[in-house]
Amino acid sequence: MRLLLTGVTGKVGQSFLASFLASDRFRGWNVVALCNNRTIPDTDRVRVVRGSLASRETVANATEGVSHILHMAAVKESPDLCMDVSVKGMFMLLESFRQSPNANQFILIGGDCTVGHAFQPYLGPVTEVSPRKAYPGCYALTKVIEEVMLEQYQHQYGINGCVLRAPWIMEKDDFRCALSFGNDQFGGPPWTDFMGEGEVAASARAGLVPMILDRDGVALRRNFVHVDDLVAAILAALDCPAARQQTFNISMDQPVDYGDVAAHLKRTRHIAAKPVNTRMYSNWLDNAKARLHLNWRPKVGLEELIERAWSYRRRADDARRIWYPG
Repeated sequence: MRLLLTGVTGKVGQSFLASFLASDRFRGWNVVALCNNRTIPDTDRVRVVRGSLASRETVANATEGVSHILHMAAVKESPDLCMDVSVKGMFMLLESFRQSPNANQFILIGGDCTVGHAFQPYLGPVTEVSPRKAYPGCYALTKVIEEVMLEQYQHQYGINGCVLRAPWIMEKDDFRCALSFGNDQFGGPPWTDFMGEGEVAASARAGLVPMILDRDGVALRRNFVHVDDLVAAILAALDCPAARQQTFNISMDQPVDYGDVAAHLKRTRHIAAKPVNTRMYSNWLDNAKARLHLNWRPKVGLEELIERAWSYRRRADDARRIWYPG
């Protein structure tokens, strides 16, 4: 078997490749890594193809002889690139795959931006059949288009596709920095969307963490997944008959409750919280389908997520990376 990876140099890609190559289940498989701005070395099991997803010639070269595709590459909020790379690239991957005599499975790593993250309302748990309601921006739009393209190729040509829809993916000290009022804040939106600059600076000096409140004034519940759990889900879905033409939400068993986060940090580290009023919606990304059909469930819960993030110490040469585009 030969697996094509896009986005292999990113947060998920690096973790996945190491786990995949170490797995006894996939010991006889080889990898083709399609790289553009960043790359990895060739090895006895990994062949690197350099070029852009927007290049038909590059995609044809990368997909030759491939039996499986794991598509992880993405372009964030880059309007000048998103259609050429995300949409055109997805189209060319699918076209090449569906015409290949070796084609077996196409896995797309999607995101909960397709269902609005915390910016769109739902009356109940967000499942795989909930309506797609992207939040504003080109990134969320392209992720919706990718899901729909794969879905239609399944209808049109009967290909074996699978979407693994993940929320915000955490690793290392990401979660701690996501809760920082300082210059090391990771992710968004920026606190100045909800507070004055002086209030943000004062909160940083006091060493506070935000307790985000939703539009109803109660602690926000927002969905996350640790990269280790997402990698485990990918390995479970890869070459799995139960994943054929299915979409799975890959998330923690419960969304993160910012009130519970504040209480845990107060109890364990004596860190106080600052309420932050927002217009966000509390949503629950339901992972029951993945637990049932993939025999998968996340190992990193709320307390583990917090403890890993606050205990992690970055090396001087381990700078935080923004993985898009690449």
